Amino acid sequence: MSCVADLGSTGEQQSSPTDAQAFAPGSAQVLVAGATGFAGALAAHLLWRHPGFELVGITGRSETGRRLDDLYPRYRVPLEIAPLDLDDLGQIDAAIVAYPHAAAAPTVGALLDHGVRVVDLSADFRLSDLATYERWYGPHPRPELLPHAVYGLTEFHRERIATARLVANPGCYPTASVLGLAPLARAGLIADVVIDAKQGLSGAGRTFDDTTHMSMAGENITPYKVAKHRHTPEMEEQLALLGADLPVQFQAHLVPLDQGEMASCYVTPTRPVPEDELLALYHDAYAAEHFVEVVDAPPGVREVRETNFCRLFAAADTHTGKLLVFSAIDNLWKGTSSQAIQNLNLMFGLPETAGLL
Repeated sequence: MSCVADLGSTGEQQSSPTDAQAFAPGSAQVLVAGATGFAGALAAHLLWRHPGFELVGITGRSETGRRLDDLYPRYRVPLEIAPLDLDDLGQIDAAIVAYPHAAAAPTVGALLDHGVRVVDLSADFRLSDLATYERWYGPHPRPELLPHAVYGLTEFHRERIATARLVANPGCYPTASVLGLAPLARAGLIADVVIDAKQGLSGAGRTFDDTTHMSMAGENITPYKVAKHRHTPEMEEQLALLGADLPVQFQAHLVPLDQGEMASCYVTPTRPVPEDELLALYHDAYAAEHFVEVVDAPPGVREVRETNFCRLFAAADTHTGKLLVFSAIDNLWKGTSSQAIQNLNLMFGLPETAGLL
């Protein structure tokens, strides 16, 4: 799968620059499309304070003419929300697209046609198989772009991300779950897995329904999208690439938090795994990763709130023989927007940690 390919309508080959040579820190100009939602607004906030990028525009299909620091005062981004004008992009080098699935793909394609490198926060390019995408999401608006997208789980695809023109930012649940299960998948130790995940209200976005309205969500825990959550095939595809090709039993729950996510993974191993072997497996897997921390006690979501960190804890249950893995992230940060910045850093030859510590 080549990332240096004809992605536009002109037939001209678009090549990515040698990033560290092509862009000095602060010289790459970035646009956030869809800055009125939670993910887009946070991405704009992180870019506004980033030492290596210049945020030159924010767009939205609502709230146009309003400043982002009026809509989201805590982010203090003093730019005005404008409609996206693809005919007047100026010297944009990169864009973060924060649109819903199906709505994102046409805009992503148009940006690529203009030579803009894109990190897409929607689900439109996360799955490499078109049939799988259409089974879970319906017809794909730009299926010809699927082979050119690189899945943006940074810890596992960083070399391809660095040269990509289109990065598909992972879903928050797959981020937590795949990071948690990857060491076991690589070791061929997963015979079966159940992922029981819980997330705060921000994961539902700014539009509330009867389930996510505070009057229903407060003092409550609610399973949702039972046996049909669209993140399931994303987890299955990534785990298969790591060596665990199997169906995943995944269930999401809404909990009365603002933001935060915990993926509790219950693994039936292919053979007995002693505790010391399990811990060594996790420590070795993530020893060189700045944003993945293997800890000695079960983590809570407060420990990672408003950070790009994932905290992992693994244990072997001697009674049942199962392996337990707990993965905590902030669903808006490592699960969405700060991971997008981590990927953008790679795409422009900057340290992965730039703007995230």
